[in-house]
Amino acid sequence: REARPDDGRSRADADLAELMGRVARHYEQTLRDDARALDYAKRRGLDSEIAERFRIGYSTASWNDVLHKFGGTPAQREALAACGLIIEREGGQVRDGDRHYDRFRDRLMFPIRDARGRVIAFGGRVLDQGEPKYLNSPETPLFHKGRELYGLWQVKQAHNKIPRLIVVEGYMDVIALFQHGITQAVATLGTATTPDHAELLFRNSADVVFCFDGDN
Repeated sequence: REARPDDGRSRADADLAELMGRVARHYEQTLRDDARALDYAKRRGLDSEIAERFRIGYSTASWNDVLHKFGGTPAQREALAACGLIIEREGGQVRDGDRHYDRFRDRLMFPIRDARGRVIAFGGRVLDQGEPKYLNSPETPLFHKGRELYGLWQVKQAHNKIPRLIVVEGYMDVIALFQHGITQAVATLGTATTPDHAELLFRNSADVVFCFDGDN
């Protein structure tokens, strides 16, 4: 067939999504291998079944774990940067041979999946004290936070027809509800509810309930 103008972008996005999937698997394996991170996850009430369901992982405290495992060539580092997984040092400075460093370090990692189930972004929760407590991927060619809802993929896997969607604030809220059998929860991704969110919500269910924290 004749090539369309957006075919190149579609292929590029598919390549980035494939990379994000590989990094997600790496984070999952790292969680399984790290006793401290596993202990933290258990203390937060996360069992192995829910961790697998949401593909929860762990990013080590290293400044260059993902950079070195997935960024062996300039093209690979460019792809990591496009995905928001690495950051260029200010002024292009080089430290320990690297001009970039990992965005996510020492965090419990929550993959954000699109309507097709592809990993398109991450949210990371710091294990100990540190700011910001939660860190999300930036806007990328794959990820536009005003258009995505965390947990919607898992809700759609649990229901042929979604009777109701409950919109909560964060990843842990969604996961806690799923663990207690309430498999209709989604979360906005660190942003106010947008018209795109509303369209996505009502496209999937006629009954939508917002259940946010009771602060000002």
